[in-house]
Amino acid sequence: MNLENVKRVDPQIATAIEAELDRQQNTIELIASENCTSLAVMEACGSVLTNKYAEGKPHKRYYNGCEHIDVVEELAQKRACELFHMDHANVQPHSGAQANMAVFMATMKPGDRVLSMDLSNGGHLSHGSPVNFSGLYFDVKSYGINEYGEIDYDEVRKMAIEHKPKLIICGASNYSKIIDFKKFREIADEVGALLLADIAHIAGLVAAGLHPSPAGYAQFVTTTTHKSLRGPRGGIIMCDEQYAQAIDKAVFPGMQGGPLEHIIAGKAVALLEASKPEFKEYAAQIIKNAKALAQGLMDEGLDIVGGMTENHLMTLDLRKTGKTGKDMANVLEKVGITANKNTVPNDPQSPFVTSGIRLGTPAVTTRGFKEEDMTEVAKIIASAIYSSDNEVALNNLRDRSMKLCSKHPLYKEN
Repeated sequence: MNLENVKRVDPQIATAIEAELDRQQNTIELIASENCTSLAVMEACGSVLTNKYAEGKPHKRYYNGCEHIDVVEELAQKRACELFHMDHANVQPHSGAQANMAVFMATMKPGDRVLSMDLSNGGHLSHGSPVNFSGLYFDVKSYGINEYGEIDYDEVRKMAIEHKPKLIICGASNYSKIIDFKKFREIADEVGALLLADIAHIAGLVAAGLHPSPAGYAQFVTTTTHKSLRGPRGGIIMCDEQYAQAIDKAVFPGMQGGPLEHIIAGKAVALLEASKPEFKEYAAQIIKNAKALAQGLMDEGLDIVGGMTENHLMTLDLRKTGKTGKDMANVLEKVGITANKNTVPNDPQSPFVTSGIRLGTPAVTTRGFKEEDMTEVAKIIASAIYSSDNEVALNNLRDRSMKLCSKHPLYKEN
């Protein structure tokens, strides 16, 4: 990774970047919302496009000199629509949260009612958490998951009839089952609500045809581009044509100024990569690896919320071990595995401590991990939990993690 100019101008930043590259190369990354982009995506994001202001839409800019920028953004829009089979795409949102914010702005007024998944059951902050804009300015009612870790669609319908929301949100930041978009649309139609599908986590699986698509069911589809889609950090909104103007207006001038065209270029590259046959193979391996990890953990006597995963992630329920998510996430980092603490349904711990750990396989799959590697990862995780106070044992587990990292180097061409 060429940092010659950064080293010359700012050695401190160069050192931090090199240290982060070393951390990524020598860590098993199991944070479900992270991935490793291609070098092509990174090159696009570090290009001269960062120099250009381009407020507005292609061919309707507030600045001159955007003719090449327009080509980039239109390619990203076209590729998003083709990949996800949607009418319209706005690729300017800086994040998934801002993509959701734009849908709220385009469809509702403050105080309007929303029905979405509860954060502690797997929802997202921007779906109605009281500490987020969505919960501060809108009347949010929340559905959860049942004892099997699944959405109870009859309960969602019951709540929708009772509360009559203007917008229903499906999609989550921590849900390991297949989402039935058709059922959600039927519920939304029954109560006269609009439907937003937030597929930030599963976008890569949807693009590969390995998870049902919300196209044709949800009027609005939002996603990040940096999770299973394996692009740069950012967001996209897609919608039916009749809502295109309202969405575009909500993004600019509604909630943000100049788009990050260098990041949009990275999105365009990632969307092209996701249309290739190799990406379908990659996405299939993500699921295989997740199932192998879940099975391996259960074989070691650990509990997974909802049992076997159906996508790329799972939540390890630590309650019967007497350990907390916060403590065990720190222990895993000692043995070379990065994961994040996460609540479990009816969690007795606070969101700052938690009783669970969320695990995902997009990043390790990018590196080339296969099922047998995930079985070894499961054994390392279980041993770390059971031996969390034994420094000698943890050091040995760290060595085992390093062997896997050496077996599957990150950015091999470097």
